[in-house]
Amino acid sequence: MFISFLRTLILYAILIIGMRVMGKRQLGQLQPSELVVTILISNIATLPIENSDIPLILGIVPILTLMCFEVLLSVFTLKDLRLRRILWGNTRVLIRNGQIDQKALATLRYSVDDLMEQLRTNGIFDIREVEYAVTETTGQLSICKKSQFESLNAKTAGINLPNTPPPSIVISDRKVIDEGLKNCSITPKQLERILKKEGYCSEDIFLMTCTPDKDYYIIPVQQN
Repeated sequence: MFISFLRTLILYAILIIGMRVMGKRQLGQLQPSELVVTILISNIATLPIENSDIPLILGIVPILTLMCFEVLLSVFTLKDLRLRRILWGNTRVLIRNGQIDQKALATLRYSVDDLMEQLRTNGIFDIREVEYAVTETTGQLSICKKSQFESLNAKTAGINLPNTPPPSIVISDRKVIDEGLKNCSITPKQLERILKKEGYCSEDIFLMTCTPDKDYYIIPVQQN
């Protein structure tokens, strides 16, 4: 009994330390690769606890291996946009300017019931209230309401404001995002002129967002 108690504490300590090192988020925020590693680690950890005949080292080694692999993978995906998209996928706009993108729904195998369920989860029961809806790589749906349907909004204040689409990411960690350029109706040449005007090149930019109205925001790379 004492041996089982001790083995459990050892595995518990290793898992806690490992999760801290990997910097895990809440379950609903995990990327696909992170979720797979989490499930594998939880299954492996139960084996030495349930069966005392299994050497503890046979549980510790695979767990540490998976943790190290996940840390290395997170470093690689941080630096490589293409690898990040292969492993985690891309965000998809499901509702644009109040209109459902039916092709995007079909591509994601997202039914109308799935969409409405996600909207209700976000407190929206009338799809006409939605200006933009984006499905994230974690599977969560991010929603931008039309201005007149916000709790404290222009309509209640008696102000008539146009519906402004949210900004798109144009440059992410020095990498130009083609989809972001398309969303903002900006050509590579126009982007180059904007950056030149601000005294930057794409290699100097950590994050750049822009709206279709060409309202852009730039965060340069911090110099060590």
